[in-house]
Amino acid sequence: MELRQLRYFVTLAEELHFGRAAAREHIVQSALSQQIQRLERELRVPLVERSTHHVRLTAAGTLLLAEARLILSHVDRAAAAARTMTGTDAVLRVAMGDASFDTMPVVLAAVREHHPNLLEVHEVEAGVPEQCRLLAQGRLDVGIGRAVQLPAGVASEVIRLDRLGVLVADDHVWAHRLAVSLAEVAGEPLVFADESRAPEYNEFIRELCRTGGFAAKAYPGTVHSVLGARRLVRDGHAVACVPRSCAPLPGLRWIPLAEPAYYPWSLLWRANGETEAVRSIRCCARMLAERLGWTSRREPAEAPVTGLRAG
Repeated sequence: MELRQLRYFVTLAEELHFGRAAAREHIVQSALSQQIQRLERELRVPLVERSTHHVRLTAAGTLLLAEARLILSHVDRAAAAARTMTGTDAVLRVAMGDASFDTMPVVLAAVREHHPNLLEVHEVEAGVPEQCRLLAQGRLDVGIGRAVQLPAGVASEVIRLDRLGVLVADDHVWAHRLAVSLAEVAGEPLVFADESRAPEYNEFIRELCRTGGFAAKAYPGTVHSVLGARRLVRDGHAVACVPRSCAPLPGLRWIPLAEPAYYPWSLLWRANGETEAVRSIRCCARMLAERLGWTSRREPAEAPVTGLRAG
């Protein structure tokens, strides 16, 4: 589902005439009709009844109209809030977490696109425990990671459910598989992050293994990042369990788990210190999550998206 399809649907619902709705949206009538049909196929329900004499909303269409108006109003408010950000709070100090993952870079690319002159972004690579300390000290505005056991002064919002898989060497026996089961992972040593840097991530992987009925077999040593695990995985000493958003690494392949599991990425910020800049990045993250399907448990859009304009 795309924002432009919702806009076209709302316009058609208001006009109840394909020709007039197409004219309002400045597109040809056939294109409008195709977009409405695609929306109906995506939702698997008819939204409008068509005849040579009238266009009428179905019951499902009437329900969708109310929700679509709410969604579009949120999008418009988010864009307006982003545009009104002033230079007084246009400095944003952002933690990237592990720089091997693309969630925060994609969000920041969208923010920079909307504020090329106003927004100054300072990026910090830090794990969640360090992010919480920096937030409490006022030295960080926004962080990212799994939001578990956060201090009372840190607020959070899930922006992405990231499919889990395993990183293996190009010559690993699994390298050309379409999926790998948790039961198979039980026999492989897993490389974990340093506990002081990413305890929430380590615990997530251990919990995942426990759901598969086994205790994780840990490689005797830890790393500070996915990039640090590359040599161990490439040389066949271990495999790494990481989300899909991990950047491609030469000599390695990412394979999804056969039993779908999702790592929850959340934005983190000071609960009592939300500036206009922080609100803007939250708005951008929500809009990207909607457009790319980040918070659904379906395969995400493949095309990179940096802009947030609907249509």
